[in-house]
Amino acid sequence: MSRTILLVHPKKNPRTRTYTEYNSTQKCLDAVCKIYEEHLKRSMPELPTITYDIIQLFDFIDSFVDISCLVYKKSTGSYVPHSKEWIKDKIYEQFRQSALNIK
Repeated sequence: MSRTILLVHPKKNPRTRTYTEYNSTQKCLDAVCKIYEEHLKRSMPELPTITYDIIQLFDFIDSFVDISCLVYKKSTGSYVPHSKEWIKDKIYEQFRQSALNIK
């Protein structure tokens, strides 16, 4: 479990920048997916069920001015920055693992 800070800058306006702290990287990645799911619910409130694929999620992530994670590294007592691509790689691994566990 690594304490993780999610930095989100969705639009060019600097006032849209936010950060959220999580107790684990896994919870942080789940939150990124939840942000997209909430976006879909707001965009299409008439749909009873929201479904999406990973490409749509990645397009949404790519639409942000910036999104990154700071993951606490206990051995150095500091936070290590990770890029948008790292977030997408980790989410892909998470989705892949979930798919394998379903089979």
